Order: sequence, then structure tokens, then C-alpha cells
Amino acid sequence: MQIDGSSAVITGGSSGLGAATSRELAQAGARVAIFDLNKDEGKRLASQLNGVFVHCDVADESSATRAFLTAEKQHGIAQLLINCAGIAPMARIVRRSGPHELTTFEEIIRVNLTGTFNCVRLAAASMAKLDPEKNADRGVIINTASVAGFDGNVGSVAYAASKAAVAGMTLPLARDLAEYDIRVVAIAPGAFDTPMYGSLEQRAANKMLNDILSPKRMGQPPEFAKLVRHIIENQMLNGEVIRLDAGIRMAASYSD
Repeated sequence: MQIDGSSAVITGGSSGLGAATSRELAQAGARVAIFDLNKDEGKRLASQLNGVFVHCDVADESSATRAFLTAEKQHGIAQLLINCAGIAPMARIVRRSGPHELTTFEEIIRVNLTGTFNCVRLAAASMAKLDPEKNADRGVIINTASVAGFDGNVGSVAYAASKAAVAGMTLPLARDLAEYDIRVVAIAPGAFDTPMYGSLEQRAANKMLNDILSPKRMGQPPEFAKLVRHIIENQMLNGEVIRLDAGIRMAASYSD
């Protein structure tokens, strides 16, 4: 798909991987709509990119529905959806204080999995109404999984479950939407220098670096964004989960 002139929605688009993706697509000529809960950062970035910010709880049906309608009024039906919204609280299944809180598990699933699915279903329903172009996509949907969905470490059971589910629904989504010429791909990032990983203790972060093959460093958000751009422009990428991780296979634990 040609990015220049297309309409794009980026959830979690005001920081980290989402912000880098918003910048990359805007630079490539897309009309960018940033969906996020962070109003200050979202409005600031949208202004810089001549885009639009929409306050949105991705897992809330009415909030997301209103957000897509708002973006559509500004930019037309979204041809590109990149789901970057997510949270990653860490907790072991059994702790001295008792079992893993069910509410924490439910909230992680709500944001990371239900939020992703909610935005996919709304965006895809609108994409399917677009007029088809010869040998072209009607739309491209890119979801964010994680290497934790394949080799999650201690304390990441809820996060790993949510991201494994995002990876697992990639092929069924692609199959469901093939008749509408809508492609679906997931990216599974490894250790990236984002606010999410910035919350790790320094010792844990240093240990994680030891498991990266090469280059031995954290990934940078623009590197994620460049892969997003390549997926959009390369029509042969569909139904796939792409690990973007410098070869990391996460250890069981990074705590002492």
C-alpha cells in the first residue's frame, strides 16, 4: 500500500513505539490520527505532525467507536491501523502477599488483547467498505505482540498471556479479512528503549542485554517504526508474526 495520502490510526501513538510510528508515517505522507489517553503528549505530537489527537480508551466500545468516527471526519476511513497501546505491570502468580490479583490480570488482558481486538474490528469494518483498487490493499492492520508471548520470564504471566493471544489471532484475522484485501501482521518486539522498559530496575535491564545476540543494545523505537513502514509497503507480508529482537531469547528471570 502507498503510505503517501493514506489515513492512519496509531493507538498508543503519543509515546514509545507508537510515537515513533506516528512520526514515521507522517513523514511518509500519511494523515495521522493518534489515539491515546495521554492528552498533553498526544496533542503536542499531533500538532507537530499536522495530525489529529483523539482521546481514546481502546478497550471501551463506545470510546473507541467515537474515536474512529472523529478520525474519519478529519481524515476519511483509516486505511492503516497500527495498534501500539499496551501496559505491562509485573507480578508473580504467588507472592508473600498472596495470589496474583485477578483485577491486575483482567486489566492487562483488557488493554493489550481486548483493546487490540476492539480497534481491529472497528477499523476492519470500515476498511471493508472502501472501493477496491486493482492489485492493491484496502487496508493494512499491524498489531504489537511481544517476545514475552513466546518466552515470557518470571512475573510476566499476565503480560505474556495477552501478547501470546495477540500473536495467536494474527493468522485467523488475516484469513477472515483476505476477501476484503486487508492484510494483518503482528510485530513481536524484544527489548526496546521505551517508557515500558524504562521502568525495569537497572540490574534487570543489564541482565536482559546479556541475552541479546547482536547488536547488544536495546532496540530504538524508530527501528520498530521502519518495520511498520516496510510491512505496509510490502504486499507479500500477511498473516505473519515478525520478531524484532536482535535474536534475544529471554531468560527465566532477570531478578536476583
